[in-house]
Amino acid sequence: MARTVITAFDDFQKNVINLDSEVTNMARKSRDWLMKQINDFPIKDITFPELYSEKNIYSGSFARKTKIRELDDIDLMIAFSAAYGSYYEIYYDHVKIFVTDNKLSAFCNDGTNVLNSRKIINKIISRLRQVSQYGSANVKRNQEAVTLKLATYIWNFDIVPCFFTQKDHYDKDYYLIPDGDGNWKKTDPRIDAKRSSIINQYHDGNVLNVIRIIKFWNTRPTMPSIPSYLLENMILNYYENNSSKASPYVDIEIEKILGHISIVIFYDLDDPKGIQGDLNKLSYAEKLKISNRANIDYQKAIEARNFESNGENERSIRKWKEIFGPSFY
Repeated sequence: MARTVITAFDDFQKNVINLDSEVTNMARKSRDWLMKQINDFPIKDITFPELYSEKNIYSGSFARKTKIRELDDIDLMIAFSAAYGSYYEIYYDHVKIFVTDNKLSAFCNDGTNVLNSRKIINKIISRLRQVSQYGSANVKRNQEAVTLKLATYIWNFDIVPCFFTQKDHYDKDYYLIPDGDGNWKKTDPRIDAKRSSIINQYHDGNVLNVIRIIKFWNTRPTMPSIPSYLLENMILNYYENNSSKASPYVDIEIEKILGHISIVIFYDLDDPKGIQGDLNKLSYAEKLKISNRANIDYQKAIEARNFESNGENERSIRKWKEIFGPSFY
């Protein structure tokens, strides 16, 4: 057993929570190599639609550095050129794209100029299968993305085709991604990335550690899980609205965040991108179970902190283990 609570948390984060640095480096290299292959598709296949590579973007928790072990997926957004096309928004998650480009016309609904996102996804799949290094890979469509699973890696690549809009009358531009049903929907991962970075930097780089360790707590089979994106934004909202700097000692912050979650889990949480509305779609029964667990563990965290303050490190560590399970040692 670790001699102090500080070393226990250091070991827990290094060996259980945070991604291994070698795995991270390997994942980034393989991700960048995949992006290069995709960027070359229009050169190697004259039927492949033109890309708008300047707007390619890495998204998701791996890009935001909030992913925890084991690394399971890496998200890439591949931007296509709309070639003077247009779009019509019925609702944020139901958008139709109209095209005039001959290459894109091949991927429209039959007899129309309405671009079908499933056909774009299928084209990416067929092209990926021709990359020799991916000969034995599992490539398939998964709702809004192409999922590429290589036998040599523990993670999947989720490849999302997208289009980048011109600014609207609110002076905002967006990414349009597949909705899973052949149409498109609005998103903007730039806002999430920028917001997370600004809040983390204000708090001297200490917020991401909190997000990751609370994500681990969220995986424990003691309550329904909070959707990852919702959980991240609950935590970011807390630090965005608190001018006092987060402590570099993560156990101090865990107590605060558990107490915060026990209350705000009942509230609406507006999408920071201003697109999706309320992110909190949990049922009342789920919210109640989560609140109860967060409050129980909040009380335990207070006890653990008190033990540590009294110099009873082993009792404190045992109490933290009740919160995080046998992986905490």
